[in-house]
Amino acid sequence: MNASRRDALKRGGALALLLGARELASSAGIVAVRVWPADEYTRVTIESDAALSAKHFVADNPSRLVVDVDGLELSPALRDLVGKVRSDDPFIAGVRVGQNQPRVVRLVFDLKQHTAPQVFTLDPVAAYRYRLVFDLYPTTPPDPLLELIREKELAEQQAAAAVKDALGELIGKLGKPPLPPASLPPLAAASAPVRQTSAPEATPPPLSQARIDRLVIVAIDPGHGGEDPGAVGPSGLREKDVVLAIALQLRERLNANNGMRAMMTRDADFFVPLDQRVAKARRVQADLFVSIHADAFFTPQARGASVFALSDKGASSSAARWMAERENAADLVGGVNVKATDATVLRTLLDMSTTAQIKDSLKLGGEVLSRMREIGRLHKGSVEQAGFAVLKAPDIPSILVETAFISNPEEESRLRDPQYQAQLALALANGVQRYFARNPPLARNRVL
Repeated sequence: MNASRRDALKRGGALALLLGARELASSAGIVAVRVWPADEYTRVTIESDAALSAKHFVADNPSRLVVDVDGLELSPALRDLVGKVRSDDPFIAGVRVGQNQPRVVRLVFDLKQHTAPQVFTLDPVAAYRYRLVFDLYPTTPPDPLLELIREKELAEQQAAAAVKDALGELIGKLGKPPLPPASLPPLAAASAPVRQTSAPEATPPPLSQARIDRLVIVAIDPGHGGEDPGAVGPSGLREKDVVLAIALQLRERLNANNGMRAMMTRDADFFVPLDQRVAKARRVQADLFVSIHADAFFTPQARGASVFALSDKGASSSAARWMAERENAADLVGGVNVKATDATVLRTLLDMSTTAQIKDSLKLGGEVLSRMREIGRLHKGSVEQAGFAVLKAPDIPSILVETAFISNPEEESRLRDPQYQAQLALALANGVQRYFARNPPLARNRVL
């Protein structure tokens, strides 16, 4: 081979390598596309094997979000995004995807309402590669306290209608004129569980409105959600799913108490940052905060339920410290828009935490732990303490309940069982009611 031909081949090879490197750098591969719809906000995630950048703007008439993603070629995975939008999505009516320019893909989200979008990127963490995230928030978020009041009023109207229907049916069967209200048979009271004035022997009596003179609010926090699955059991049961199922049942039981209402930090499969969970509880002036989780450890032998309260003096054990660090890392996995988050919020909340809050949290934890003991094994027989970020509301007694070890095959099987989930919800509800029976919330201005 002569020298000139050899030089030409070298130059051609170098050019091919240069073009290949340039093409590789400018065209990322799509790993997955996910959509997480919820009433609070909808999240769209594009996961890729290389970092992406995007520009976006909002257009009106009709309302839509336009996003140009650099470094992409149109692919079947991106086209799949169109089919992932559900008809009941509160924010997105549909998605259009197209190649706007070479290596620039344009996504057009047709919107059902005006939104305040947040677009940001996340570096690889846990099982995720690079993520490009679009969060669509309503421009005017709902008032959570007002929503609770409306829910309570609706429940009371439905209960009254149920009583009226039951009375009509009974009177029709008897063929007699209506009885005066004072003479109604006990069946009417049994038809409206939210109006019960007594409870089974195993549960404390419901709160009396005369004792509290206001609506009592319990914040229920199902851990993880959305992009953050939490711990995953040997057979694939996800922590985020089982704790949501337990939380929904707990809400139903607490709402059955006259004068009490439960507020959930999430009621569907979406991610809520740790500081927002605390902020939601404070926004509705919650009297208690109960965060529900399912434990996990390196070995499958670990088992039993645990209850944690906040500590401002270090963890009560090395296991408690490890658990707090694991739970506090949820923001990294779930995906927080750092630019929209005040990094000092949680630190400030901890500085504001009071001895009284921790003392009351330990009381609440003790009541819940004693009820958990009745349905299963405890990992430790006393309330532990550590610096959990989600427990740092300075004015709300707060506990974190690890219902069982999802990493233990036997306990994972129990957590999957709807009957055991119902037992856990009942134990938590009884613990909360017992706490209020012994520590009535202070009276304050009526919210109804």
